[in-house]
Amino acid sequence: MSYLELEHLTRHFVRREGWPIPRKTLIRAVDRVSLRIEQGEILGLVGESGCGKSTLSRLIMQLLAPTSGSVILEGQRLADLPPTEIRKRRRDFQMIFQDPYASLNPRMTVYSTLAEAILTRRPELRRNRAALESAVAVLMARVGLDARYIRKYPHEFSGGQRQRIAIARALGPEPKLILADEPVSALDVSIQSQILNLLLELRNELGLTMIFISHDLSVVRYIADRIAVMDEGKIVETGEADALFTAPESEVTRALLRAIPKIRHRAAAS
Repeated sequence: MSYLELEHLTRHFVRREGWPIPRKTLIRAVDRVSLRIEQGEILGLVGESGCGKSTLSRLIMQLLAPTSGSVILEGQRLADLPPTEIRKRRRDFQMIFQDPYASLNPRMTVYSTLAEAILTRRPELRRNRAALESAVAVLMARVGLDARYIRKYPHEFSGGQRQRIAIARALGPEPKLILADEPVSALDVSIQSQILNLLLELRNELGLTMIFISHDLSVVRYIADRIAVMDEGKIVETGEADALFTAPESEVTRALLRAIPKIRHRAAAS
């Protein structure tokens, strides 16, 4: 049994266009997607903007209800659970968003943000402030942040530091599954490599399972064990990361490979 299974997962939206008599258009944002992800694996989900990657992640997170199909986590169909159980189960799967400045509450300090996340799994720490502060400091150290910054606000950090805070917040409930939605696309290239290495370290240390979503195949190749390529709501190709680069089967994958920037060297002046 795989850790996470998607069975024919589908989400359609209806768009109304035209005036004065609007007509309805069916948008197949996610169309019968089936995937299996093993425990401890990093699956790269790649595709152009608008292909359905983010909608798929929100279906897995139970932030959207599917039109049809199932999300099965550790053998349990999440759609069968009542809302109260979904809230409890959500501690096991957390999300890292693209823009940490937008996803972090600007009115909350690092301490408040991380303490709130930790308390979802360990509510008993609410009665022990010293132990809670220690748990926040440990979490900050895990993502490479100094505990001296515990009382600072998001705007006082750089982009890379804010993304580390967002990662720490995702780790606070002690999840088993992380969905990272374009987590490095808003960062400088030098900072991107630091965040990617951090995610790999956390996978190895904590045994995390991860879905890493991106439009950039070169970034996905660096971090992922397997890659799934998405286009127009469908998975068009899956395979081991290196194999997919050396022998792509679909034209969508070949187009994404051609889009990877290449460094051109100038010929030496004679």
